[in-house]
Amino acid sequence: MTEAGTGPGAALGYEQARDELIDVVRRLETGGATLEESLALWERGEELARICGQWLEGARARLDAALAAGDEEGDGGDGAEPVGGARGAGEEE
Repeated sequence: MTEAGTGPGAALGYEQARDELIDVVRRLETGGATLEESLALWERGEELARICGQWLEGARARLDAALAAGDEEGDGGDGAEPVGGARGAGEEE
């Protein structure tokens, strides 16, 4: 997926970016880093989160497209009422 970004993180797949982001968060939570190191980790975490977000947006778009294609294929256009519709309710009383 090339739209995941450009630059150093562009070649990262979702799982790679996610795993590195988990490591960055762990390192920040552990503490012990200098302010400069913490800022660099934070910036890297922001970049990794952006990469993950782009992968997820792309996956969501693909899922939406697949669902829309499935809806188009499944729509016979015969005007039949959906299963469980109101037609016939109470007719046999």
